[in-house]
Amino acid sequence: MTTTGLTPVTRDRLFTRPFVVLALAELAYFSATGVAVYTLPVYITGPVGSDAAGAGLAFGAFAVVALVLRPVAGRLADTRGRRPVMVAGAVLCAVAMALTAQAASLGGVVALRLLLGAAEAAFFVAAVAALVDLAPQSRMGEALSYNSLGLYLGLTAGPPLGELLVRTAGFAVAWSAAAVLAGGAAALVLGIGETRPPGPPEQGGGHLIHRASLPVGLAFLASTVAMGGFFAFAALRAAEVHLATTSLPLLTYGAVVVAVRVGFARVPDRVPPLPLGACAILTMAAGLAVSAAWAAPAGAVVGAGVMGLGIAFSTPALFAAIFARAGAGERGAASGTASAFLDLGLGGGPIVLGLVARSSGIAAAYGVAAGVALLGGIWALVLAAQERAAA
Repeated sequence: MTTTGLTPVTRDRLFTRPFVVLALAELAYFSATGVAVYTLPVYITGPVGSDAAGAGLAFGAFAVVALVLRPVAGRLADTRGRRPVMVAGAVLCAVAMALTAQAASLGGVVALRLLLGAAEAAFFVAAVAALVDLAPQSRMGEALSYNSLGLYLGLTAGPPLGELLVRTAGFAVAWSAAAVLAGGAAALVLGIGETRPPGPPEQGGGHLIHRASLPVGLAFLASTVAMGGFFAFAALRAAEVHLATTSLPLLTYGAVVVAVRVGFARVPDRVPPLPLGACAILTMAAGLAVSAAWAAPAGAVVGAGVMGLGIAFSTPALFAAIFARAGAGERGAASGTASAFLDLGLGGGPIVLGLVARSSGIAAAYGVAAGVALLGGIWALVLAAQERAAA
């Protein structure tokens, strides 16, 4: 509590037990995802015997199912509750990761990535809705920044862990470790009480698609295409420019995101979300351009750091803009709609960019991703101008 003159001023409490446990569950889940981010492309281009396009296909295949199921998951989270949907997603993720260790063909890996799409849809959509339930409205941007540390710490620690396990124990152990982490996420979620606002299920929103989210969702789509291209090919680009530790760009990216999210967590509550989101997406474009143009180990690392700086602000800003347009009974639907754009970007982006990489190289694929991010940043600026004009 602080004081202004003789009047006490209190800030809404953010760090409750459910808030912290939710972040830990996300840390476990996305650590499993981080292991897969590193392991999948080298598994596909190694034991499976495919190429960069195959790696892009396998990386993005989950989007086919997830894109369809995210709105359904949002509706279930609004009507049945956040916790059961999160548990189901984490358990399904554990099963799919464990079975990937047994997949010896590209088709088999792609099939399991489709199963992971259902897991991702359920866990992520319900987790975001639960976060919005738990966060005070006045600290929503700060809550999104801190909560996302679970995701980005997982994506930071996961790739080096995957590299260590692959090099010292083999692919089967790496996939099994990812399965154990996802199972741990399910166990943690069981310790969170139901966060869905009380009331009859029919008050939880009646639509699968939250239409008010769509304009901002297009800007979010551009950011996730850029992110997906970076994730899919960061390790391969590092090897291409002769970087000894090929997980270092992913580690650098994640470390920058975590540091900025901690150090500047309150910025999304103090700066209008759409202008902040636009600047962030444009920064992502710059990072990809650096990685594409600077064909040296330093270029891969510096580009990853700039990319991380952009992503550190883009997701909290754009999600804050989306949830500002959703009522309490529409949070699952808004989460499902917004994260459907995540599927389109992280799923479709690597597939399309993989074709570019096959024909013209990974640097060209990064250049195309930078162009998409540039367009997304411009669109966010247009939306911000429209919002100012309507105020």
